[in-house]
Amino acid sequence: MLSIMESLLIFVAVSESILGLLGNGFIGLVSCIDCMKNKKISTISFILTGLATSRFCLIWTIVTDGFLKLFSPDVHSSGNLIEYNGYLWIAMNQSSIWFTTCLSIFYFLKISSFSHRIFLWLKGRLNMVFFLLLGCLLISWLVTFPHFVKIVNDNRRKNKSTVWSMDMYKGELFGKQIWLHLGVILLFILCLITCVLLLTSLWRHNRRMQLNATGFRDPSTEAHIKAMKALVSFIILFILNFVGTAIQISSVTMPENKLLFIFGMATTVLYLWGHSLILILVNRKLKQASLRVLKPLKCWEKEKIPRTP
Repeated sequence: MLSIMESLLIFVAVSESILGLLGNGFIGLVSCIDCMKNKKISTISFILTGLATSRFCLIWTIVTDGFLKLFSPDVHSSGNLIEYNGYLWIAMNQSSIWFTTCLSIFYFLKISSFSHRIFLWLKGRLNMVFFLLLGCLLISWLVTFPHFVKIVNDNRRKNKSTVWSMDMYKGELFGKQIWLHLGVILLFILCLITCVLLLTSLWRHNRRMQLNATGFRDPSTEAHIKAMKALVSFIILFILNFVGTAIQISSVTMPENKLLFIFGMATTVLYLWGHSLILILVNRKLKQASLRVLKPLKCWEKEKIPRTP
């Protein structure tokens, strides 16, 4: 039987999951429609579609795993279900971070104004940069998946059954998890670097505008600010996601503490729908599409409100 606080947190996690599925589904749908209209796949549409798809699958993976652990622990810990769920989680989580990193680099190369030769060389070879990042993702998978298989085999060897049991020390558990998240951490560091460089570009641009006695809110400044909102929000929410994942890992060593596990799950899902919502608000096409969707709903609500005589 769940307590009132646990039930409340489950309600929050479910609400966040529904918002995340709707938001990411909307981003993927709008990006696909845009590609069909233009009869070509643009770089930004490819990134947004891949990001939305990976996050959509990741939300399902996290919520399914969480609810099985809470309400059907025997089914969750027996057989190969937790192993397959782990493979899917690793693939979708790293893909989500990879697409976000590609988005941050896209913003950086398209909006920033640097005169350095390396920047200009990268700016003219955007597709090659993405292929290099794809190679980093594949290398991360090649490192992460065998390590996860080793964790699974070690667990089975200890318990001599198909039942999953994390009876290792916290230090050992966190050490293994850090190794599993190594590729994600490196991609996150790359996002931090691009965010700092974009902020430097914005500062230089504003200083140039002030020296030339030009209006402060010019189109380039607006583009910088929108990109900064998307990147800074990602960094903040990703840190919350990392905290939520750490809390969920901690709860493995304390299986009786359901409240801690549910809180970690709710914090993790917050990143997956929160950043997608911000992307909708800062992207012009996504924002216009969302307003077109909401307009009939507003008209329907007005029709339902009875007019006073």
